[in-house]
Amino acid sequence: MSIKTVFTTGEAAKICKVSQQTIIRCFDSGQLKGFRVPGSRFRRIPRDQLFAFMRDNGIPTDALESGKRKILVVDDDRELVELICDVLERDGRFETKSVNNGFDAGMMVKEYRPDLIVLDVMLPDINGKEVCVRVRSDDSLEEVKIICISGMVEDEKIFELKMSGANDFLQKPFETERLIERICHLLEVESFI
Repeated sequence: MSIKTVFTTGEAAKICKVSQQTIIRCFDSGQLKGFRVPGSRFRRIPRDQLFAFMRDNGIPTDALESGKRKILVVDDDRELVELICDVLERDGRFETKSVNNGFDAGMMVKEYRPDLIVLDVMLPDINGKEVCVRVRSDDSLEEVKIICISGMVEDEKIFELKMSGANDFLQKPFETERLIERICHLLEVESFI
């Protein structure tokens, strides 16, 4: 995977975990240096300028440094967690962390600031719906995508999860390729599958 050297405002917004409007405002006010594509209104931000902007504003630069998208896997089934993490790490576009209960998930989301959470709905302490609600109640986490996974199939439960903030739902058992496909779709990463 080649490291990107120039970013669009949308890409910069995702990396900084802020809205695209915020990036455009910072660009237009000169806080974030970059250039416009000749003959268009498109703004482009060179990597070094984005890095400096992130550093100056106390935004963690690890997402920019690795270029990898961060995935948090939350499930108490250790074998499944290992399988998912292994498949994502081998893909090369993702880095992963995992926890096995809802309480740790809440702590880890704030600390790790993942791009996406793969969340088991049936956790030993609090259920996945509650985790969704907690993540969605924190404005600084609004960009975090959530894919819920579970063996349950009741449509109204799936609807409740989506109403609580889940972006997608995958029924267990599932093919890991399908999970990667959904992750790529939600994170707007090109899917190779």
